[in-house]
Amino acid sequence: MAGVRDIRRRIRSVRNMQQITKAMKMVAAAKLRKAQDKVISARPYARQLQEVLARLAQANANTDVTHPLLEERLVKTVGYVIITSDRGLCGGYNANLIRKTNGMISEETREVKLVAVGRKGRDFFKRGKVETIAEFVGLGDNPSYAQAKEIAQEVISLYQGGELDEVYLIYNEFVSAITQRPTQIKLLPIEQPKETHGKEYIFEPSPAEILDSLLPKYVETQVYRTLLEGKASEMGAKMTAMGSATDNAKDLIDRLTLQMNRARQAAITKEISEIVGGAAALE
Repeated sequence: MAGVRDIRRRIRSVRNMQQITKAMKMVAAAKLRKAQDKVISARPYARQLQEVLARLAQANANTDVTHPLLEERLVKTVGYVIITSDRGLCGGYNANLIRKTNGMISEETREVKLVAVGRKGRDFFKRGKVETIAEFVGLGDNPSYAQAKEIAQEVISLYQGGELDEVYLIYNEFVSAITQRPTQIKLLPIEQPKETHGKEYIFEPSPAEILDSLLPKYVETQVYRTLLEGKASEMGAKMTAMGSATDNAKDLIDRLTLQMNRARQAAITKEISEIVGGAAALE
């Protein structure tokens, strides 16, 4: 059995770690509230943009207007944009995304290339056989629209240049602080939404000119929304993981305290036995 001094040292070490994990949980909770507010605000904008695309599709129903981002071609190379975190200590957040991506890659019969957003995904897939053609790290805890625009423009450039024929976003959809759902959506080519039969709109300038401006904006908005979803999911996973770590530290401190008391009791009993034995020997 370990000595009382060693056990007391372990208790002190675990208590220090408990204070750190508790502080990290509180920080993650504060950041989660901000990230959740941004996600809730971004979702209606993305839905409205999709509705505008649907109305444009309806307006173009009888025309031959096309756009490079709408053009479907023979798919030889598939691109996956995987959005992970830059840091760990967030439970299974990154592992679930990497597992989902690996599953999709193993089922894919075409060539696959990756665009890694976040250090964890980049570092993992650097050791694999799949080529990473672009990487974006150090986005921080508050991803900006400018960062999303940079990622979107790079993906659009790869798509229009013919290096990628189809692009998917892989990210964690934020459901709650406890639940994050690994999700895959098709980014390029843009799938035209189904026609809506609502109010009729008069487009000025023409729908074709609006498409030139709107479609890149749509891709940027999708990337931005997934960055916000991923960040909220990361903070929720981190808060949950740090809460569990704090509770586990408390349980460990309780077990070590019990072990220390037993060691002290054993030491006292041994000393009493030695005193009694010594006294009996003198008699």
